[in-house]
Amino acid sequence: MAHFKPLGKKLRLAAAVRSNEQVPIWVISKTLGKVRRKPRRNWRRSRMQL
Repeated sequence: MAHFKPLGKKLRLAAAVRSNEQVPIWVISKTLGKVRRKPRRNWRRSRMQL
């Protein structure tokens, strides 16, 4: 990927990185363990639609 990216693409990549993090501990405790995980994306296995 190019070193110099358009700002829109850089923002979408940053949002994808943030959305790939795990569910916070306080959310798990607040929902009494019902919300424990969410679909994770691996950079090798699946490509993003950008």
